[in-house]
Amino acid sequence: QLQLVESGGGLVQAGDSLRLSCAASGRAFSSNAMGWFRQAPGKERQFVAATSRSGGMSHYADSVKGRFTISRDNAKNMAYLQMNSLKPEDTAVYYCAARYDSRDTYYYTGYEYWGQGTQVTVSS
Repeated sequence: QLQLVESGGGLVQAGDSLRLSCAASGRAFSSNAMGWFRQAPGKERQFVAATSRSGGMSHYADSVKGRFTISRDNAKNMAYLQMNSLKPEDTAVYYCAARYDSRDTYYYTGYEYWGQGTQVTVSS
């Protein structure tokens, strides 16, 4: 089992930055690929970003490419999502997720472990 806890959400203005953190505990964090997803009210959960178990490979949704950066610190069992140039359409509950990674790559689906989410609200 892997437990995930997100933090760092809040209310910001358009153009501001936020860094979300995901603290992991339990089984070997460094064996897991990590992903960030978000869900806005009335919408389905969508992929935001993902990184491989080493952090050497990452991928982003087109809507956040160039503005968001995913990273991880395996020594600290932490994953992060740096969000710059925030827009009102980025408003959502953000979730971190983990899945076993045998190939050191990123994944869009198949995540086994999820955090409880952290709210990000961007005002115009």
